[in-house]
Amino acid sequence: MRARLNGEGTTPTAPTVDLTTSTFFPTVKREGIALVDWWAAWCGPCRAFAPVYARVAARHPNIVFGKVDTEAEGALASAFQIRSIPTLMIFRDGILLFAQPGMLPESAIEELIARASELDMDEVRRKVATAEVDRRSAPAAGE
Repeated sequence: MRARLNGEGTTPTAPTVDLTTSTFFPTVKREGIALVDWWAAWCGPCRAFAPVYARVAARHPNIVFGKVDTEAEGALASAFQIRSIPTLMIFRDGILLFAQPGMLPESAIEELIARASELDMDEVRRKVATAEVDRRSAPAAGE
């Protein structure tokens, strides 16, 4: 993982990390909050979102701010059904809490981080487990 540079390429800024197929799951499954920005170099909105994401990352050194280049990591993007970029995801303790395509303003990202921080993760895990049991016990489509 390496720190990205700002638009001029000279001053280190936010501690964003490049995520690949081999680093994605260890990063998002760790304890704590991890944000993931799915992007591509050719994407104008992605380039416009990058400094917003970097500014928020700079204010939260205790949170991982990852970036997945959908061109370089096509299989990973496909596995997560990324159809539009930029897409932002938020994980906490390995659980996907939020996924939305499109650019978000700094204030919205800050609010999402605050909400993710305030969650009772024991309750979230219980709800995830219940949903998984319900999903497994539901009849398959066409039955």
